[in-house]
Amino acid sequence: MQDLVNIFVKSIFIDNMVFAYFLGMCSYLAVSKTVKTSVGLGIAVIFVLGITVPVDFLINRYLLSAGALSWLGPDFANVDLSFLSFIMFIAVIASMVQLVEMVIEKFSPTLYTSLGIFLPLIAVNCAILGGSLFMQEREYETIAQATSFGLGSGVGWFLAIVGIAAIREKIRYSNVPAPLRGLGITFIITGLMGIAFMSFMGIKL
Repeated sequence: MQDLVNIFVKSIFIDNMVFAYFLGMCSYLAVSKTVKTSVGLGIAVIFVLGITVPVDFLINRYLLSAGALSWLGPDFANVDLSFLSFIMFIAVIASMVQLVEMVIEKFSPTLYTSLGIFLPLIAVNCAILGGSLFMQEREYETIAQATSFGLGSGVGWFLAIVGIAAIREKIRYSNVPAPLRGLGITFIITGLMGIAFMSFMGIKL
């Protein structure tokens, strides 16, 4: 249990997708103009990461890895389908994003309209694919570890986009120099938030 908590906390604060690896920056910058839309997209990302990472873990463990098909018989023991990882992971991500899009359109048309094109673009959000690829690279041993990592990565991305959205809403009332208004000051604030999150690297897990 402690191992799962460690993975969860580390993926939120230390290995934050935005501030540690700068993944998912396109949606992070474009949608973070208001807190409301940022919360909606952040929850959608948590859901997608929380589903796709464990599903991709099972696919990688029992279908794609070298020797993963040995359960089919000795003739398949040497089969290695790891070269299909990218396309399989992306297929799972696209399916989950389509499901999320249908649910949001059904139950929250206002949020669906606010998110616009950036909702289906979750499918090509590098933070989502990065979660599955990091899971594969780190060779988590159980589906519980993969799920903890996926949910933690989603929560970390959620905190990042909601945090920058709250700052951007308040900074509208500040006297920002004209050349820095918009994305300029957003990049500066993101860098400062990244430095702030680096302080969590001192946490001993």
